[in-house]
Formats: sequence, C-alpha cells, structure tokens
Amino acid sequence: MTDETNQIQAPAAEGTTEERRGRDGERRGRGPGRGRGGERGGRDGDRRRRDPRATEGDDGQELIEKLVHINRVSKTVKGGKRFGFAALVVVGDGKGRVGFGHGKAREVPEAISKATAAAKKAMIRVALREGRTLHHDGYGHFGAGKVHVRSATAGTGIIAGGPMRAVFESLGIADVVSKSTGSNNPYNMVRATFAALEGQTSPRSVAQRRGKKVADLLARRGDISHAQAQADADAQVA
Repeated sequence: MTDETNQIQAPAAEGTTEERRGRDGERRGRGPGRGRGGERGGRDGDRRRRDPRATEGDDGQELIEKLVHINRVSKTVKGGKRFGFAALVVVGDGKGRVGFGHGKAREVPEAISKATAAAKKAMIRVALREGRTLHHDGYGHFGAGKVHVRSATAGTGIIAGGPMRAVFESLGIADVVSKSTGSNNPYNMVRATFAALEGQTSPRSVAQRRGKKVADLLARRGDISHAQAQADADAQVA
C-alpha cells in the first residue's frame, strides 16, 4: 500500500464560513443570523414595553396605579434581622372610579402586587360634575387625619399634595382644592380623602330621592333662570 492510499481524504467544506454558520443555526432551531433565543428572544429583538403604572382591570379597562407609600420594617431574630415591606397603592380608571389597598410581603414587588389587588377589589364610584370636579364641598376624617375638599372652576387644576393628589389623579378629577389639617400619615390621609369622596352626592341622586326634577334643584341656587337650570341639568354627570 502506498502513502496515497493510506491518507484519508476529508470532504471539502461547501460554502463560506457565514453560510456554514447559517446552516448550523437552522439545525439547532434558530434561523440564520439570529442571536440567542431567536429573533424575538434575542438581546437586540423587539421587546414589548408597557407603562408599569398602568394595568388592565377585570373588564379589560386600563387602570392607573400610583404607589403612595412604602414602609420597611425589621424584626431582630437569632442570627440577624428579618426585613419586611408594606406598600400603599391607589388604583383608578380616571373616569370616576378609585380604590386603595395595602399589602405586606418580604419583597417590595410582592407587597405592591398585593396592595394593587386589594385596591382593585375595593374600588368605589364617585359622582363628578362635568367629569372634571366635585359637585360640592366635602369633609372627611379618619383617626387624626382631617381633609377638606372643594369644587373648583375649570382651569384651577389639582391643588393638593402627597397622598391626596394621587387619589384625585387616579379618580380623574382635573379641578379641585383640598386642604389637610390633621395628621400627615399617608394611611390616615388616604382614608380621610375617601371618606370625603364617599359623601359626594349628585343632583340627579338627590332629585330621585326627593321626587323632584334636577332643574328645580338647580334653579334654587339663584342667579340663573329655569331654562339655564334645565340646560345645566341635561349636562350633569350622574
């Protein structure tokens, strides 16, 4: 046997280096030129980005989430400290429905998710005037928290701070004047604000309860005619 017969002839590689890489990627379940995880799961792939403050409710409607306060507590145990977190979240649809909830967990994301779920279950509906402000002034208190809310003309904006502003923005109020005269504890302020909002009544509900027309109630305010009162009654939002 000669040296030529002992030599093993290796098959020649077909195509360029890039083509061979493309064929290897197809056999492994990836397309040619795709990164790790394919086109969608690659680092350079398109990723869906959503506002973390906006979620969808049970009816598919997008809700507004606002983290009002988060508190860290610690418990000293054998071997060190054990930390926990408590979150206060306000949720609303921006169209007259709002709720709040609080949750506790060992991690911050889990505490926020618990608070958000509790807020969605405890949502209330508030009657708004023209869809932008309150029908009348109100007062609410919870514990040492005391708040005053007043309706405002168009263009006033939200004159509130801290937890009260989060409630009004989630509710969808555009013009309101508020004042907190009690405790600045965020839990007490939020509960006091909800107490003031729950006391809001619309002219339509008052008219139904008293067996009268909405125009008759508005005409008693004075300085407007019965025709103007009827026009305002037609524009009222229950």
